[in-house]
Amino acid sequence: MTIQGTRFGDIEYSADDVIAFPDGIIGFPDLHSYLLLNHKPNTPFRWLQSIEQPTLAFLVAFPEVLIPEYAPEIDDSVARELQITAETPKLLLTTVSIPAGRPNDMTTNLLGPVIINGATMVGKQVVLQDDAYTVRHRVFQTTEKVAEPTAA
Repeated sequence: MTIQGTRFGDIEYSADDVIAFPDGIIGFPDLHSYLLLNHKPNTPFRWLQSIEQPTLAFLVAFPEVLIPEYAPEIDDSVARELQITAETPKLLLTTVSIPAGRPNDMTTNLLGPVIINGATMVGKQVVLQDDAYTVRHRVFQTTEKVAEPTAA
């Protein structure tokens, strides 16, 4: 099968590549089928490409690479819904925003991760009930020092 994406051109895929989101993704409840594309090798970034709306693709990342201390607790009801057990292969992704021309201002949504059951290829975006996480977590913390004035 092929979709004509606006960002990546023609994308060939098989039924096994499709990730189903029965509830859609936050803000896009009517779009249920996506592909996970590896645009650039050796990076933690991927694209979650909508099949139903080829103009829509979300930049996502493996948060454990960007924020190693990120360890969200997934509600038991979500684990049951996605049929996830301790042995289930799973993917945890977060959406990423990069302001135009300002990659150092990149943020990621730690409050609304995407969880995918790797065995069934069914996913869900959840909203965590944890005050420790935000929707705009800065990936790169600014550490610029202001120069001290020198005595003349």
